[in-house]
Amino acid sequence: MSNPILFSFFSGSGFLDLGFETSGFNVAFVNEYHTPFLEAYKYSRAHMGIPAPQFGYSNSSIEEFLSGTQGGEFSKMVETAKQSGSLVGFIGGPPCPDFSVGGKNKGKDGENGKLTKTYIDLILKDQPDYFIFENVKGLWRTKRHREFYEEMKERLTADGYVITDRLTNAIEYGAPQDRDRILMFGIKVNKVASKLNGNSLTECFDWDSNISVDRNDVLKKELWPREEPFEEGSVTDFSAYISKDLKPFTVQHWFEKNNVDSHPNADKFFQPKSDKFGVIKEGDDSKKSFKRLHRWRYSPTAAYGNNEVHLHPYKARRLNAAEALAIQSLPAEFHFPATMTLSDMFKTIGNGVPFLVSSGLAKTVAKFLKLYAG
Repeated sequence: MSNPILFSFFSGSGFLDLGFETSGFNVAFVNEYHTPFLEAYKYSRAHMGIPAPQFGYSNSSIEEFLSGTQGGEFSKMVETAKQSGSLVGFIGGPPCPDFSVGGKNKGKDGENGKLTKTYIDLILKDQPDYFIFENVKGLWRTKRHREFYEEMKERLTADGYVITDRLTNAIEYGAPQDRDRILMFGIKVNKVASKLNGNSLTECFDWDSNISVDRNDVLKKELWPREEPFEEGSVTDFSAYISKDLKPFTVQHWFEKNNVDSHPNADKFFQPKSDKFGVIKEGDDSKKSFKRLHRWRYSPTAAYGNNEVHLHPYKARRLNAAEALAIQSLPAEFHFPATMTLSDMFKTIGNGVPFLVSSGLAKTVAKFLKLYAG
């Protein structure tokens, strides 16, 4: 089977796509509405030697692909891709603040919430062979949001897709972060029915194949250090705090792995404006804002908006962009253009999917497609 093709939506700076690009998928079209994110996407790929997408980049609103001239042109692109003989898929994580437990909570009627339905509408309109959907746990766990989510799945099922989904934590894939997200995979039943042999998609789609740890084992509080006094520039060894097998899940491990002090984005951080930066204890992440990370622990969910300030474990400042990218498990060579604003850098980092999650999911999807749709 030739490399599967992907049309990407809500692409941000491409963290989700990167896992698929580095796992044998051909991202042939990229759509991101916010121009600075799209420019960062282009910049990072150029510096990583990843070819530009066959059908180019677009910063149109996704709604424009549903009808009119752009809708027709988009459908032609999808049909052209299908004629190549490769399986053609859609991938996207619609903006999630309206479903987030700590966000706006407006649900399907919010400006961002509506985009989940739009993404499903586009799948139903252009009929990709398969699709990937990613979103926050609030869409899964909050009753009224879950009803909407199940309604979207029913629409897809009625139109000939079989679906499997999983609430997954980033730490299961090895990323140093406690971050829950819904991952959903769907494929046209006529592409796989003969090989499923009467089994459900969930029975055949091996979610566990690229998961490295059980979240319940790794996230036990008693395994990790708690708070201790902040000391600027202090040096400590992991062995005084945790077992050796837990070190790869720690903030400090990823700082070292990505050599963050020499990273191109190491100087990109908001300047300190509060006395709190030198007072809050290392590891005190109990409050909504001004969370200080512990170097020998995983990070809470990477969220760097107005309501979330994450502080460096042993420096009296916020995290810089290089450190935040490391917490999102991005490869060390991934970086943003120097001209990108701090606000845009941290917003796209917080919105992104950890690279180890995206690459693990990509390998799982690739394995399934080879076995059941090849």
